[in-house]
Amino acid sequence: MSERLSVSTPLGGTALRDIVAGVSVALVLIPQSLAYAELAGLPRELGLFAAAVAPVAAAFFASSPYLQTGPVALTSLLTLGALLPLAAEGTPEFVGMAAILALVVGVSRVLIGVFRTGWISYLMSQPMMLGFTSAAGVLILASQLPGALGVAVDAEGILRRALAALAEPDRWSVPSIAISAVTLACIFGLRLVHRRIPGALVATLIGIGATLWGGYAGPTVGTLAIGFPTIDIGLPWERLPSLIVPGFVIALVGFAEAAAISRTYAAKDRSHWDPDREFIGQGAANIAAGLFGGFPVGGSFSRSSLNRLAGARTRLSGAVTGMAVFLFLPAASLLAALPTAVLSAIVIAAIAGLVDVRGLARLLGLSGAQAVVGIATFALTLMLAPRIDLAVLAGVGLSAVVHMLRERRLDIEVEDERTVISMWPRGVLWFASANDLERVFLEHVEGSEADHLVIHMGGLGRVDLSGALVLAQLVGDAEEAGVEVEFVEVPEHARRVLRKVFPERARRDPVKAG
Repeated sequence: MSERLSVSTPLGGTALRDIVAGVSVALVLIPQSLAYAELAGLPRELGLFAAAVAPVAAAFFASSPYLQTGPVALTSLLTLGALLPLAAEGTPEFVGMAAILALVVGVSRVLIGVFRTGWISYLMSQPMMLGFTSAAGVLILASQLPGALGVAVDAEGILRRALAALAEPDRWSVPSIAISAVTLACIFGLRLVHRRIPGALVATLIGIGATLWGGYAGPTVGTLAIGFPTIDIGLPWERLPSLIVPGFVIALVGFAEAAAISRTYAAKDRSHWDPDREFIGQGAANIAAGLFGGFPVGGSFSRSSLNRLAGARTRLSGAVTGMAVFLFLPAASLLAALPTAVLSAIVIAAIAGLVDVRGLARLLGLSGAQAVVGIATFALTLMLAPRIDLAVLAGVGLSAVVHMLRERRLDIEVEDERTVISMWPRGVLWFASANDLERVFLEHVEGSEADHLVIHMGGLGRVDLSGALVLAQLVGDAEEAGVEVEFVEVPEHARRVLRKVFPERARRDPVKAG
């Protein structure tokens, strides 16, 4: 590990900057954690518990010095979707399963990191992730609309509740809308003044003031069952089998944001980051959250950005953030007067960048097939809500099908010079595309005077064993027809597999490199 996490560094240098940055992030994380716990269908205080322990655990293993871990919107929505089919929101069983889900996510990420299989995250293509995150952003926005409008809605499903709230403007609460508007103005407006100003904290203070001294009578956070978190393993473990698949999906999807944060800041600083080590750090954070009764957590772009802007230089800043939230827990009752409209607006502000309609439209101009993947995943995410983890799996499957269809055919250029047939195949030569080569050869050799076939292999990105065996069959058929076959411009990866398939040919006449 590049630098040791230590709180014994003398104040006055890097450590002081990390402490200031860590506390600054904690001031934003406290109201956000309440909002994200509510989004996940959990008691709000669990957001504070997860926010207290996850950043500390992550700090011991993280690769990026800036990455801030804790409750985030997308992971909270995935948590809600995974648990809703199994138990009623907010019930003890629902809460216990959230902790188990965090443990599944944590163990999955640690194993991926330890065995250096972080490449598995690349199974999620960018078009698929674009469609999924955009639809998830729509769902998160829809889930917060009733709270932002101050409307209590009795309807099934996230989108139906949002539509029901919008359909009854006579029930909208003007004070709640005003509080929501002020919150959004604080977050976005103060960010324009200076990105270090914690707009969410300012909005929180304004909201509490509106309740205590401004006469606001709308819904508030109310009493929080706060105490210091303790390890609890008395969980509904019989539900574990039902949580393995959604937990693994969250482990992969939720890591995408953490990876993007670490990669972005490593590029800006011209430094190195280790994705496998980051998987371990994010896994440790989720294990800690699960053990202390929390729910799945991830990396936050907005909080990581604030961390960097506030002067963070090492992973100590993340640990300070967690410890600051932990020390705040005894005073959490101060948040009882906070309007829930503030929490809704905080979530809405956080997901503003998730909905990328322009990006989806751009896919249409780049690749029709990939646009289908992105748009289909977008639609499936909305249709399958709250089980959006199933939409991720469907998107991965669709991406694989599109990839296979695209590589199923070879682009083969042929030049027939009476006695010599030259072929330039381009693409991937594997079991699904290999027959194209044989078909084209037979089409051109039939009725011709050719006695020589030259296959230029420089345009092949990969040759698998099945493709090489088809080549062997082609060579056999050609030689029986009196046509000599020569391979030229053979890439190294293809040369290795061809020498296995043609051992006697390799001994007498090595495959030419061109």
